[in-house]
Amino acid sequence: MAQVVTIPTRPARVAALNNRYRHHAAIRVLGDALRDPDLGRVAMVSSFGADSVALLHMISVVDRNTPVLFIDTQMLFPETLAYQQEVAARLGLTDLRIIRANPTSLAATDPDGDLHKRDTDACCDLRKTAPLNRALGDFDSWITGRKRFQGETRATLEFFEPDPAGPRIKINPLAHWTARDVADYIANNDLPRHPLVAKGYPSIGCAPCTSPVAEGEDPRAGRWRGQEKTECGIHFVNGKMQRIVPSQPAAFVPEDGLPVIVRDTGFGPEDWTGPILDLAPDADLDDPNLHLMDAPMIRVSFPSFSDGRGFTLARRLRVAGYKGRLRAQGHVIADQFPMARRSGFDEIEIDADLARRQPWDLWQRSAGSLSYLNRLGRKA
Repeated sequence: MAQVVTIPTRPARVAALNNRYRHHAAIRVLGDALRDPDLGRVAMVSSFGADSVALLHMISVVDRNTPVLFIDTQMLFPETLAYQQEVAARLGLTDLRIIRANPTSLAATDPDGDLHKRDTDACCDLRKTAPLNRALGDFDSWITGRKRFQGETRATLEFFEPDPAGPRIKINPLAHWTARDVADYIANNDLPRHPLVAKGYPSIGCAPCTSPVAEGEDPRAGRWRGQEKTECGIHFVNGKMQRIVPSQPAAFVPEDGLPVIVRDTGFGPEDWTGPILDLAPDADLDDPNLHLMDAPMIRVSFPSFSDGRGFTLARRLRVAGYKGRLRAQGHVIADQFPMARRSGFDEIEIDADLARRQPWDLWQRSAGSLSYLNRLGRKA
């Protein structure tokens, strides 16, 4: 009889890793993680920001050949670019990889370099999230410098967590460090500080979207000041904190002839009573007769699951500034749920037959997995 091998799910692996390493010091977590088969191929992602030098120094001590990915958004402070070169040379990092946006995408989406003024989420996705996701395609896990003290969205951070944007695991060796721990480590190892720290920047991102922080403010208060946005999208999909998805309510049963609405919280009945502007996937967004920005809901049709034009249309609508409710309708399957959310759709409308063939738990699992295009060897 053939042996049945049970492969642990990613949440189970993350829980086991946190249990295994719960009493470890930061540098022990880092060193062991690089060799742990449960984490596979590991890279480090660094912004070379305010506190980055501490973890970069650790990686240089443990294994300076570890790939270090630095995302040059081409909107960084000049001080950051100079600091990156200084630190990399001083620590002897041998596999530093500079990651930038695809030039063709950049020219098509942000030719004038002012997308951040209209849609900060779209700008972060173009210049940071998408390039990083491509670069991480060769890795199973990645190391971050995130810490609990950096704000309420990170207050319960653990050493290991699932990456909501893909199948990888994120490693946070400094999760439990305080600001004093970081300062002491930097001072004790005589490491250079980012020059903007002394000017009131405890958290440093792109120049247009980062401002100094006053005494007593949250360390990340200077990032996207005045906006609800608190993360760039690397650690939270579309720059917003991931919601905890509850289990599907048992009371909801798809009924023939009635649409089923798929949201992050599960399947549900139609709840929209207002006007809807229906668009074909090849709709002309420049048509003044459509009055796109005034529509409270836009519904984009998907004639087949292999037709991806609707995803492009949704992204263009969001980049153009559409703030209303955006729904995909038709032939969208569970595997495409992550792509739909990344493209800007709030929800998906399917029929009861598909809802029965692909129940909510399948859609829920898909939200943390590779897209169907990646599994076919193509890029989403």
